[in-house]
Amino acid sequence: MTYVIAEPCVDVLDRACVEECPVDCIYEGGRMLYIHPDECVDCGACEPVCPVEAIFYEDDVPAEWADYTRANVDFFDDLGSPGGASKTGKVAKDDPMVAGLPPMGEDH
Repeated sequence: MTYVIAEPCVDVLDRACVEECPVDCIYEGGRMLYIHPDECVDCGACEPVCPVEAIFYEDDVPAEWADYTRANVDFFDDLGSPGGASKTGKVAKDDPMVAGLPPMGEDH
């Protein structure tokens, strides 16, 4: 089990969760953040600091955002497990589902 970042993060990218994560497993894509399922230690530190309430324990992801569980896994298909987001920096891609969404976030 792991934590999942869902739709409220799209085009927001607040990064408060990144600063709170003790294992550096939250990676930045083009339009949202993604939690690496193999690097996450399920500590839950990221969840309460998310200002848009986009982070859920895998079993608690709302039904309307269930596809984000898959998106958080598939984002790492090409990237693999680099062992830390700070080493990787921003990744200029998103899961295709996320990439295909209309503009979102507070400004849209």
